[in-house]
Amino acid sequence: MLVLLVLHLVAALAAPLLVRWWGPRACYPLALAPAAAFCWAVAHTPAVDDGGAVVETYPWIQQLGLDIALRLTTLSWLMTLLIGGIGALVLVYSARYFSAGSSGLAQFAAVLVAFAGAMLVLVFADDLLLLYVGWELTTIFSYLLIGHSTERRSSRWAAAQALTVTTLGGLAMLVGFILLGEHAGTYRWSEIAAQPLSGGGYLMVAVLLILAGALSKSAVLPFSAWLPVAMAAPTPVSAYLHAAAMVKAGVYLVGLLAPVLAMVGPWRPVVQIAGVATMLLGGWAALRQTDLKLLLAYGTVSQLGLLVAVTGSGTPDAALAGTAMLLAHALFKAALFLVVGIIDHGAGTRDLRELSGLRHWSRPLFVVAVLAAASMAGVPPLVGFVAKEAVFGAFIDQPVLLTGLVAGTVLTVAYSARFLWGAFAHRPGVAPPQPGPIAASLLVPPAVLAGIGLLVGPAASVLDGLLRPYADLLGGVDAHLALWSGPTPALGLSVLALAGGGLLFAVRGPLAPVLARLRAPVGGNQGYEWIVGRFDRLAIEVTGATQRGSLPQYLGVILVTLVLVPGGAMLSASPWRARIPLWDSLLQPVVVLVIAVAAVLAVGARRRLTAMLLVGMTGYGTAMLFVLYGAPDLALTQFLVETATIAVFVLVLRRLPERFSARPLRRSRWTRRALGVAVGLVAAGLALTAAGARRAPDISAAFPDLAVAQGYGRNVVNVTLVDIRAWDTMGELAVLVVAATGVASLIFERSRTGPRPRRPESDAQANRPGRPVWLRGGPTLYEERRSIVLEVVIRLIFHTVVLFSLFLLFSGHNAPGGGFAGGLVAGLALVVRYLAGGRYELTEAAPIGAGAILGAGLAVSVGSGLVALLVGGSVLESAKVDRSLPLIGDAHLVTSLFFDIGVYLVVIGLVLDILRSLGAEVDRHIEATGVATGGLTVDKGERA
Repeated sequence: MLVLLVLHLVAALAAPLLVRWWGPRACYPLALAPAAAFCWAVAHTPAVDDGGAVVETYPWIQQLGLDIALRLTTLSWLMTLLIGGIGALVLVYSARYFSAGSSGLAQFAAVLVAFAGAMLVLVFADDLLLLYVGWELTTIFSYLLIGHSTERRSSRWAAAQALTVTTLGGLAMLVGFILLGEHAGTYRWSEIAAQPLSGGGYLMVAVLLILAGALSKSAVLPFSAWLPVAMAAPTPVSAYLHAAAMVKAGVYLVGLLAPVLAMVGPWRPVVQIAGVATMLLGGWAALRQTDLKLLLAYGTVSQLGLLVAVTGSGTPDAALAGTAMLLAHALFKAALFLVVGIIDHGAGTRDLRELSGLRHWSRPLFVVAVLAAASMAGVPPLVGFVAKEAVFGAFIDQPVLLTGLVAGTVLTVAYSARFLWGAFAHRPGVAPPQPGPIAASLLVPPAVLAGIGLLVGPAASVLDGLLRPYADLLGGVDAHLALWSGPTPALGLSVLALAGGGLLFAVRGPLAPVLARLRAPVGGNQGYEWIVGRFDRLAIEVTGATQRGSLPQYLGVILVTLVLVPGGAMLSASPWRARIPLWDSLLQPVVVLVIAVAAVLAVGARRRLTAMLLVGMTGYGTAMLFVLYGAPDLALTQFLVETATIAVFVLVLRRLPERFSARPLRRSRWTRRALGVAVGLVAAGLALTAAGARRAPDISAAFPDLAVAQGYGRNVVNVTLVDIRAWDTMGELAVLVVAATGVASLIFERSRTGPRPRRPESDAQANRPGRPVWLRGGPTLYEERRSIVLEVVIRLIFHTVVLFSLFLLFSGHNAPGGGFAGGLVAGLALVVRYLAGGRYELTEAAPIGAGAILGAGLAVSVGSGLVALLVGGSVLESAKVDRSLPLIGDAHLVTSLFFDIGVYLVVIGLVLDILRSLGAEVDRHIEATGVATGGLTVDKGERA
């Protein structure tokens, strides 16, 4: 099974290239992927014929006990046949349906194959969480397929509506899965089904949430509106997603869970009431449609209601009838959609008021349409008749539900006849279109589907044997699938439904005014638009009431909530330890007192620069605490981070007013101080609570030994970053790159990847003969902004600082330092170079673009992690290399050093990006406007 999933993934990735080479004909080789799934299911028929299962399990997230658990049973076997067989036929059909110049064909082919693979994940999954992964993948791919014609607003709207409805249902279903899995103690459905379930209201809530997901996916009331709108998709998409695959996902889930959950209180009332109501309303709506595709769409909604009501009833006879109807519906509805595609392709319209006499255009097409429509209406000897009679027989002892099913079948017969009449009948006064010949690859797929429906009907006994193992899960099955079961009540109801539907179609003329009047006051699509509009309006009102543009107000609300909710819960529960040691040495409370005083003063500061310096004192005090607790590596990093942060603050403060506010804020300062103290106490309490709530052994206790044994280093902090938890560091590197890109994109108006503009050589002051130039960018500053002493000092220490950063990089595996600390030191060297010489001096110091350095650092880190795979190791696995080198002696190298080099480059790139965006680029803006809020105009101006 996993091989099939990989095959679909490879085919989806190769689809754009194949389409580029062969155009629409690339759909032929791509059809081999779903065809392989069909053939594989056929080959494994004996394994599930006697109620057995094909099981494959692969490790996934072992720490959470999650595996890729795949399981093929009778129900999933049937779905695999439909997904693979109809998927292959639809791709063959698409090869002629689309022209060579069709836009988006490569994406269509790739997404359709990927959708087929996602459906296989869904039906193969034995783990409920893996099933949810496949479920949401089908949602995403269906969104892309429905919105295939991106230039049309209707397509985009339909795709968004389908995505919204099915995603919300899927999220509700996920919560239900979690509740069910936690209640049962496992997420494996095969294990849940093997144990008795009892949970009262808890289990009922889980069932309702799961049903919300299933009903939304299968467009059952109250979630039916999205399916007819989705007919904006190309016809092959409608034939596959909305007849055979995606909409069957909800039916499949109901059928999968019904043997266990059908006895839970709300299950049967929900599926039966919603299903029958959907069948009736969908069938009635189909009778009013003049677009053949919309007629089939509303008919699909009606049939999905029937399928959910039957498969969800949870009785053996209903289970057998439901699976038979599942097969029949996929065959006749996919065939009919493909027929509509041929008509639209040839005649140029789907409006039955403009079609006339098409039965003379193509007799084979007419025969295919008659067979498929007759199966939908339940005419013998087609498989639709066998399934429909089995449905009536399964509910013969439930007269109320049976009455609704018969009435829905009457509507089905009527709109089936309306489809044939609208598409192929001759109507006086309507000029018949003159379409060309039909390509074989267009006609063969619907002909195969209609032919199978004709063959399976007489072979109902064989189908009965194949589907019975699923029905046996619910107990002994009394009924049998058969073309002829004698003069039974079910047969009488079938005849009644055919006669009633025929009569309803015959009186279509007098009935037209009634059909026009008997409709919901608000359609499903209008209801959806109204709900979305109300939510949009509510969002605007809430935003207008709360987003007043006051940052202190926003932050105050957040902090007050933090104090009241988590703080109140903490005080009521008192979860911390009874005895808490306050300090280990007398220096610690002194440092804490300094930090607290600085924090309180920062809250009440009037000047921005004063507040920034006080905040910096709290950071340096925290670094001192690290020193006192014996963590020199953390202390070094904290000192460097705090210094770099202060530099960034200074750059930003240049463009902000000197004071926070011109108004007297004495009362508000005391309010802010009180709130700050409260937040600090709550944060400290939460930290103590978290430390005291540990129940499992601390995994970091093993880090010192692992650092030496597997990381080959004595600096536990650095080895943890580049080896033990290197995946976390990899994610943090990606976040740093994204953050740098985000900051720069808000400020930069030019490229970030290339070098910055050089200083103007024509500057007379720069070229003054006989004057020593310590920094090449210094002469571009105004005289009052220059400091010769600073320039001399920076000129003397810059390269030493850079060498020191390299020392920290290479020694960090066994001593305080590492790539992060070394990168910060190198970044601070660039900071002082910029502060001394301005933006042109920064270009002299670092002529390479910040984006290039960030990309190189990330590439080095990722590449070093992948190199281990080439030598048979795992990703990011470290190795030790000891060599004796001439003139140098013994050399000790750990391969994680290369990962650390990537960290070093990313940090330098981040600092450089900040300096060029908040520093050099802001300088350029100041030059252009001649205004600096803080009174600082750094450079003389552009000379170039």
